[in-house]
Formats: sequence, structure tokens, C-alpha cells
Amino acid sequence: MATTTKAAAPAKKSGFGGIKNAFWILVICCVVAYSFYYLVLGNPDNFVGGDRSGHPANLMGTVYKGGIVVGIILTLLLSVICLGVERFFALKTAFGTMSLPKFTAQVKDLIKKGDFAGAQALCDKMKGSVANVVSASIAAYKDVEGNNTMKKAQKIAKIQQAHEEATQLEMPTLQMNLPIVATIVTLGTLTALFGTVLGMINSFQALSSGGGADSMALSAGISEALVNTASGILTSWFAVVIYNFFTNKIDKLTYALDEVGYTIAATYDVNHTEEA
Repeated sequence: MATTTKAAAPAKKSGFGGIKNAFWILVICCVVAYSFYYLVLGNPDNFVGGDRSGHPANLMGTVYKGGIVVGIILTLLLSVICLGVERFFALKTAFGTMSLPKFTAQVKDLIKKGDFAGAQALCDKMKGSVANVVSASIAAYKDVEGNNTMKKAQKIAKIQQAHEEATQLEMPTLQMNLPIVATIVTLGTLTALFGTVLGMINSFQALSSGGGADSMALSAGISEALVNTASGILTSWFAVVIYNFFTNKIDKLTYALDEVGYTIAATYDVNHTEEA
């Protein structure tokens, strides 16, 4: 009668796993952004004569003249920064306590030697998403090794399936909130364009009023257009850098997982050449 070994339960996550509801990050950033816009940038000391409707006395006053769209862009900028910090700590936990290349090399060496107890102990020390996936693959290896009802090809396929399923379970945690950052890449540029168009409209209105140009209204419109352009580009720049940085880190992790998964399946193939 065939005997099977019960697969080990998935390792429990430890450490910071990320913020699942990013909506509250956006809300808090919006409150902070508009508070900064009205209380700091709109401080009367930043304008000639202490009048917000007058000429700005410094750069903060000039940014305030960018209009209410500046608050939206600041919200996006703060959101990108906060999500970047959130992803940093989440991926730091996911990568585990050891260097990823060092862990990959050591666990592959142990698996090739058939020391699965040592590999599991290394996973327990490593923790994080990589260790969880490798542990699931090792559990599948032990499970099929005691199964006499399956053919060799089926056993290898089952090991690979367990590895892929464990990887897919970890991916949502790794990629959490990155789609929001990717969206802000586009929103930053579009919001900047919107603010720029509003500023140009105000400039043309100043040119057409009374047959002559109102210099104050004209300069205000130009300031609004340029401030929104600059701040929107800055926001998109931050979003692109943060998105690509963390996407690259996730790719490195998945490559390491694929490498270890292939090693486990190949090890079973080599160690059981006598099976039909």
C-alpha cells in the first residue's frame, strides 16, 4: 500500500508584509499636501505686502501661484514617496535575513547533496518569500518521494507545480501597491498638463482683457503654467524611478526562485534514475 508524507504547512510570514489598503495613504497624503499648500506655501510672508493675491516674494510664493492643481500634484508626489518607503520595507522582509545570492548558492548546494534537512534549516533561518517557496518545493519533494503510485515524470511535474503555486501565492505581496505607482507615472504628467493648460488660459485672458495686457494677471498665468509643468514632471520622475527600482528587485527574486526550483526538480530526476 502506498504511503505519502503530508506536505509541510506554508511558512508563516514574519515582519512587515506591506499595507493592503493604500487608499488611506492617498487620503492622508492629500490632507498633508493641501495643508502644506495653504499653510506653508500660502503663508502671507511669501508674498509682497503679505497679500496672497499680489506678487510672490520667494520661490514658495511662486509655487503657491501654481493654483489648486499644485495640491493634487503634491498629493501624488507624497503618495509615491510613501508607497516607495512601504515597498522598501515590505520587500526587505520578503527577501529574508540573508543575502539572496548567498542563500541561493547555499540552498542549491545542499539540495544537490540531498541534504534536505539542512536546506529546510537554512530556509527557516532565511525567512521571507524566497524561503517560503523553497520550503514548499522541499515539502513536495518529500511528499512524492514516498508515493509509489506515481511515475517519475508525474512526480517531477508535481514538484514543479508546488513550486509555481507557492511562487504565485507570494507574488501579490511582492507586487502590492506597485500598480498605483505605475498609475501615478501617467497621472503626474496628465495633471501637470492640466495645470499648464489652466495657466495658459489665464494668460490669454489677461492678454485679451480691455485690449491691453494686464501684466500681473499675465505673469500669474505664466507662473501657474510653469509651476504645474515642473512639479508634474518631478512627480512622474520619482514614480518612474521607484517603480522600475522595485520591479527590478522583484525580477531578481523571481529569477532566484526559478533557479532553485529547477535545481530541486533536477535533483529528483538525477537521484531517481532507476524509476520508470
